[in-house]
Amino acid sequence: MHHHTMQIRASLPPAPPPASPAVLLGIAAGEGDEARMLPRLAQVAASWPLAALVQGLAVATGCVANGRSALALSLAALIAAAAAAIMLVAATAPRDWRPHHRVQGMTASAALLAAALLGLLWTAAHAPAGSIQAAATVTLAGAIGMAGLAVHPVRAAILGFGVGLVATMALMVGPSLVLVEALALLIALAIATWRLARHDHAATLAQAGQVDEGQQASKMIAEFEVHGTGWFWEADRHGRVTYLSAKVAAEIAEHDPAPIGRLLTDIFRMDGAVPGTERTLAFHLSSRTSFSDYSVCAMGDRDGSRWWSISGRPMVDDLGRFQGFIGSGSDLTEKRRSEAEITRLALFDGLTGLANRQRMRLSLDKTLAQVTGQHRPSALFLMDLDRFKAVNDTLGHQAGDALLKQVAQRLQRGVGESGLVGRLGGDEFQVLLPGMDTREPLATLAIDLITALSQPYFIAGTSVTIGCSIGIAIAPHDGEDAETLVRNADLALYAAKADGRGVHRFYHGDMLLGARNRQQLETDLRAALACGDFHLCYQPVVSTADARIVGYEALVRWQHPMRGLVSPADFIPVAEECGLIEGLGEWVLRTACAEAARWPRDVRIAVNVSPIQFANPTLPAIVTSALAQSGLLPDRLELEITEGVFLNNSDDSDRMFRALKNIGVRLALDDFGTGYSSLGYLRTAPFDKIKIDQSFVRGAAQPDNRNAAIIRAIVTLADTLGMETTAEGVEIQDEIDLVRDLGCSHIQGYVYGRPAPAVEVATALGIDPHASPIGFKVSRAPRTRLLRSARIMVQGRPGDVRIRDISTTGVMVDGLTLGEQPVGLDVLIELVENQMMAARVRWAEGGRAGLQFDEPIDLSILAVSRQTRRAG
Repeated sequence: MHHHTMQIRASLPPAPPPASPAVLLGIAAGEGDEARMLPRLAQVAASWPLAALVQGLAVATGCVANGRSALALSLAALIAAAAAAIMLVAATAPRDWRPHHRVQGMTASAALLAAALLGLLWTAAHAPAGSIQAAATVTLAGAIGMAGLAVHPVRAAILGFGVGLVATMALMVGPSLVLVEALALLIALAIATWRLARHDHAATLAQAGQVDEGQQASKMIAEFEVHGTGWFWEADRHGRVTYLSAKVAAEIAEHDPAPIGRLLTDIFRMDGAVPGTERTLAFHLSSRTSFSDYSVCAMGDRDGSRWWSISGRPMVDDLGRFQGFIGSGSDLTEKRRSEAEITRLALFDGLTGLANRQRMRLSLDKTLAQVTGQHRPSALFLMDLDRFKAVNDTLGHQAGDALLKQVAQRLQRGVGESGLVGRLGGDEFQVLLPGMDTREPLATLAIDLITALSQPYFIAGTSVTIGCSIGIAIAPHDGEDAETLVRNADLALYAAKADGRGVHRFYHGDMLLGARNRQQLETDLRAALACGDFHLCYQPVVSTADARIVGYEALVRWQHPMRGLVSPADFIPVAEECGLIEGLGEWVLRTACAEAARWPRDVRIAVNVSPIQFANPTLPAIVTSALAQSGLLPDRLELEITEGVFLNNSDDSDRMFRALKNIGVRLALDDFGTGYSSLGYLRTAPFDKIKIDQSFVRGAAQPDNRNAAIIRAIVTLADTLGMETTAEGVEIQDEIDLVRDLGCSHIQGYVYGRPAPAVEVATALGIDPHASPIGFKVSRAPRTRLLRSARIMVQGRPGDVRIRDISTTGVMVDGLTLGEQPVGLDVLIELVENQMMAARVRWAEGGRAGLQFDEPIDLSILAVSRQTRRAG
């Protein structure tokens, strides 16, 4: 309970800053005015009529004692006006008056009232002696005390009342010892009033905090009762239920009368077969002892359709007197049903109630035997959930189990009576569909199942979304026995995942060929690693400040004797799947360090580290060994790590980061923005550099492209965290200026050369450490190859040209004769029949010319034009 209280308090807003004296006294607007001042004004309004009555009696006797003099009558009028004003602001003020306005009015009225009462008392004291004069003195003194007591709840008013008394006394007695004593008493009153005002303010804030805390607690409990599986109950001293969560009360009311007001023992009956329930609820209620985890159901529920686990303990007040029972409960229905299913059905999955692996295999064997004998076709769906592991990792295995149950329910609803649904284990499911071999209805069913499983789930109070991939094999075409059919469905599932997940794929023979090719590639990969058939190439990393080469990235290459040059995109995933990536990665690390050690000392070497390598606790020892053997300084080695490492245990990742940084190497975050979606890891991971993925760089120089804004945001983030930035995949020269202007500190890409062997790198660094850009100078829109003739108008002269390629912004033509200075010349070209497009010559050479359109065009109009011509 203390822990929950701390959580509630943590969710409340921070304490406000100290209030000013005017706010504390209520004469200036402040937070919580109404809650603090309105009750105090109401106290004044409640006591003021009696105070006014005493004042009326005192005024009457005072006027009589003074012989109804003009001064006495004037003071009496002031007293009446001030008293009426106090009653007005205390009780009957207009609604648009703010509390501090009312306090201001009461303070002024109290000061005026005090002055008038003291003045009338002074005149009565100097009246002729007698019983009337004595009575007037006593009643006026009492009226002053009564008025001060009445306005005391409003701290500013009592202070104003005191000021009015002292000010009047100063006028009457002048400078004297009496006035000094009065001033001292006024100061004491001010101090006391100030301390009381501070106490009032603190009490109001504390009360507001308690109200907010109580509301928050009530809200959380209500949310738990509505959406959670738990519930609460309370009973009085006699065992009668005074509170029960609404959802449980409604379920009980389906079998029995409403539970509130009934004995707890008349509402629930216990399951005596459960161990540990030898003592009954009646025993605990009568003996006033605690009990826990008793299995109960509604007394009138003879079928036991709903079971709960109930716990309770006695309540006592501050004096130790018994007040009743309080407790909680949880729903046991699903748990009991699952246990019953596990006990009763050995061939069903204990979690989902679906057929398990054993039953699915028996059913498949039986169905395929019928296929062989009666030529009855069948289809097999092999299904794998996408992003299920993320649910398990973030919400826990209990949430994962709940999700699997809901998946099973959706599968059963989707398949219906058409087939048998089973769970093979983990997040892998299987559907057997006897008598079906037509692809169209199978594809429709697969799409419907994927759509159904991709809808959001509500798990553990959280909305969860996953996906599904399906592989389909059809018997007997794709296999006449269970083993072959399952293997081919698995190959189809592998193809569905390779095509982006969330899709279905039918098995075909090329998949088996591809699997065999992958297997052969794995075999060749093992042999190549053993024989040393790999080599490294190095791509320069160039500073945007001065175009100086500051480092190289080591890229592994494989020259296969039969396949030729194999792309890393083909063999790296295979190496990760078959467990060769650690051996290959260590070879790359040691080779790169050894070759970089011969370069100038200010040139770094970057080496990629796969998530599998990063998860190996021996990685720091391997890095240290490679540095020691090569003699390379640690700060010249930069390990490039992808965001995939953060999907593993965060504690292990943090330990690995600390171990690597203790060695002294640099760390770079590779392919930033394409993997793990959270930025939380940047708070703790000690990266020295962020590498912006080439997908953000490509096309950034094009108008209306958002990539430049994304790059600027990444650079700003990196600068804030004290990290460098490298833009990858820069290929066009005008992208260099763009990347530099956006703030990137480094560039890597074909614009500064393709990866080269270590020998060429050493030679190039010895000649000039600066890099020179190559390739296209200006980014351009993608070209479309096109070979067709077109009419053209150049300075009013018609002609014919042949179009070679075209984009949305320009076209290249040949057969165009122009003058000596054609660049900038305006032309008209007919791309669509009877429609001339305005353009301008950008370049001309050897009868060819590049034309830039005045306005970008939609290339789809060319297709429409060709269709029109064919129709004609």
